Amino acid sequence: MKKNYLSPLALLISATLFSTIVSAEQSATQVVDALANMDVKINVIDNQAGEHGIDCAALGADWAACNRVDITLTNGSDAIESDDWALYFHSIRQILKQDNPQFKITHVTGDLHKITPTSQFKGIKANEKVVLPITGEYWQVNYSDFMPRWYATSGDALPRNLKSTDTQDPTQFVAPFELKNWKRVGADNNVLMTAENRYKKNTALNALSEQQMRGQILPTPLDITLQQGDVDLSKGINLHLEGLTKEELAVIDEHLQQVKLKQNNQGFLVEGKIIPNQFAIDNQISGAYELVITPQKALIVGYDRVGLFYGMESLLSAVSESEKPTIATMTVKDKPRMEYRGVFLDVGRNFHSKQVVMRLIDQMSRYKLNKFHFHLTDDEGWRIEIPDLPELTEVGSQRCHDLDEQTCLLPQLGSGAENNNMGSGYFTRDDYIDILRYAKARHIEVIPEIDMPAHARAAVVSMEARYNKLKAAGDEKGAEQYRLVDPSDTSVTTSVQFYDKRSYLNPCLESSKNFVNKVVSEVMQMHEEAGVPLKTWHFGGDEAKNIRLGAGFQDKNGAIELGKGIIDKQIEDKPWAKSKACQLLIKNGDVSDFDHLSSHFAKQVSEGLQQEGVTTMQAWQDGLKDAVNAKDFATKNVRVNFWDTLYWGGFDSANDWANKGYQVVISNPDYVYFDMPYEVNPSESGYYWATRASDEQKVFSFAPDNLPQNAETSVDRDGNQFTAKSDKPWPGIYGLSGQLWSEAVRTDDQVEYMLFPRILPLAERAWHKAEWENDYQAGREYVGGKTQHVSQQNLANDWDRFATIVGVKELPRLDRAGVAYRIPVPGAKIENGVLLANLSYPGLVIEYSLGESDHWQTYSAQHPPKVNGSVKVRAKNALGTRTSRVEIVTQK
Repeated sequence: MKKNYLSPLALLISATLFSTIVSAEQSATQVVDALANMDVKINVIDNQAGEHGIDCAALGADWAACNRVDITLTNGSDAIESDDWALYFHSIRQILKQDNPQFKITHVTGDLHKITPTSQFKGIKANEKVVLPITGEYWQVNYSDFMPRWYATSGDALPRNLKSTDTQDPTQFVAPFELKNWKRVGADNNVLMTAENRYKKNTALNALSEQQMRGQILPTPLDITLQQGDVDLSKGINLHLEGLTKEELAVIDEHLQQVKLKQNNQGFLVEGKIIPNQFAIDNQISGAYELVITPQKALIVGYDRVGLFYGMESLLSAVSESEKPTIATMTVKDKPRMEYRGVFLDVGRNFHSKQVVMRLIDQMSRYKLNKFHFHLTDDEGWRIEIPDLPELTEVGSQRCHDLDEQTCLLPQLGSGAENNNMGSGYFTRDDYIDILRYAKARHIEVIPEIDMPAHARAAVVSMEARYNKLKAAGDEKGAEQYRLVDPSDTSVTTSVQFYDKRSYLNPCLESSKNFVNKVVSEVMQMHEEAGVPLKTWHFGGDEAKNIRLGAGFQDKNGAIELGKGIIDKQIEDKPWAKSKACQLLIKNGDVSDFDHLSSHFAKQVSEGLQQEGVTTMQAWQDGLKDAVNAKDFATKNVRVNFWDTLYWGGFDSANDWANKGYQVVISNPDYVYFDMPYEVNPSESGYYWATRASDEQKVFSFAPDNLPQNAETSVDRDGNQFTAKSDKPWPGIYGLSGQLWSEAVRTDDQVEYMLFPRILPLAERAWHKAEWENDYQAGREYVGGKTQHVSQQNLANDWDRFATIVGVKELPRLDRAGVAYRIPVPGAKIENGVLLANLSYPGLVIEYSLGESDHWQTYSAQHPPKVNGSVKVRAKNALGTRTSRVEIVTQK
């Protein structure tokens, strides 16, 4: 047998090479370990850099708006001499300039950037501080603008998150905001919510007495008549509800526990039945009911099963929160104000668990909200299993550091190097079917949204991974079947979230239609298995544009205007402009131009939906903007989520959609986007492109069916009053929806913090029209601070009533349901050495702690404490299990 021998020299060379490779691997790992131990501190220097000497326009900033931030990196005990490394970090603001010549910042995709050494890099000594002066686009006025989980790479070493940023709390790596830096622009006239300003605002609340709370129900019924006397419910209630399913009865049993009641055959008798033809309310619609409570029993008559269910929910809402539960005798006649009463949840940007989705759906049913708009896909994630297209979840639901994106999407929105957080995840078929059945028992329609043709990057990347895999296996036909990109398309396009052309699926390809049909078919099968036929499909449709071609930019080769970013627009393309497939459609006359491609694709999708028996196609209104009217689409109904901001003309443009035959669902970001902050304060999380704040009182004060009216009750993004008028006919709205986008929402607790309790005033406005809401009148002008068409006193009185119900009854019930709602931060001031504190709701507890200590004491408004120096204040829920954030008060 022939043997292979290595000479001594060959053995020596082999051993040396092996040692070198091991040494290099160890060196890369050591570099990553050293970088991972770096301390990161971000300091906002100036949010109005353009007003203080920096030429933001020349840097290409949208609307010539830019900010200054210093990033300080403090090395640990191990020096870094290698120049083979990168620090990846998440920034929702584009980096325009970096002034330390030893380093370079490169935009990767979306919010992902990387820092790498330049040829001038001199190494980083042990314990050395390195400052990177950054100029970024727009502003950064909240801690939540800064995303966590920076991570380090070097060679083939495993990436590692930097410990100092591996947290959900951005204050751990962002320096405290200086007072000047809470403003977006110098002319920002919003009121910063300090403890003192909050105290002043809270003093306007006049809580109801216990007697005034008798019989109060949320959402408020159409008509309610109280009688004398209350019924003792301490023995529980005895339910006889004819016509409800066992699943619906099980839901009611759960809700009994949330109001501290139980079923008992010896308890107060509650009978219920359905009599649609004998109903007393005019314009009978699904969900209408009558409720009569006498000392002997309660009778609920529902127009349908939904009405019977809602009548029972109203009875539970009326139960007191006293030690001995009671209910007032009364007669209620009620029906919903709007057909569509919805909540939207985005699980694409960041994933959220099945448990939090179900908790949300359960609470929606308590407040008679009936549409759950489920945003299942976006650029950053695909969240529903499609078994025949496994790559959608194998790749598209995962985020990790794979630069080729064949196993996962690149990290975004603070998800870091690994897939062990809410950046990754998806719902299995069984999960989705469970959610459908859970919602069905609560009379809630689940409306799935698969966003397209923009915001489709997760799908596009997943189908490219499928294409590469099948092509490598020799299956050319299978590889092309669901491909979503045209390889001829060389368009230079930047999406709103700073992705390239792979953010858009190509609407001109037959394979794109195959993909949509496949996904629709699979989702329909899940609905059929759940016993909930698919009635409404949400197409998405929003933001199919190149942000660089927007009004805030100007071409460097043209006339230069003040206040706009200067860029080379000649190298920018509209989406699909260089796709041969799309060029052919336009050449053949199938589509007039590239701007019309999104609406053209929507029409094609609607035809497929109509053939499958889906009666309603829904979309964000800008996705259908180039259609003539609703009749352009094949489905029986076409519904739009209207999301123009009011002060930028939305008070008028909403009419256009209604007058074109669309079912208009008011979804205005300046009032009912619940990813916006609760108040103007850097510690409140949320985006603020539409408004600096939307608290519960603002949502409550929203007039969704008379949009111009809101000019008298609110301000624009900069805190300024505005004028609103529309001369057009207004057919009225179909519904109201509250939205939670998840870019800055990374945990289930954050989901509930942002949604609750804002969902309660949303439900109130969707169900009940208040006395202070005026009917729409074409041509009536509302001028903030001048006209007085709205009764401010009636509005204030109504808020007092609502806030008292929420604080005394609803928040404790949310506690019992395990909902992590936002506990309001106290208002407080020190006056003549005495601490004065208050809250936006009654029923909660205020605590204070003196100086630097954490010795918390209960605050009493009747006996306010004398204090010296600074005082910390916080609020606690009635159960004593959770607290608000802490605010520090000092003597003025």
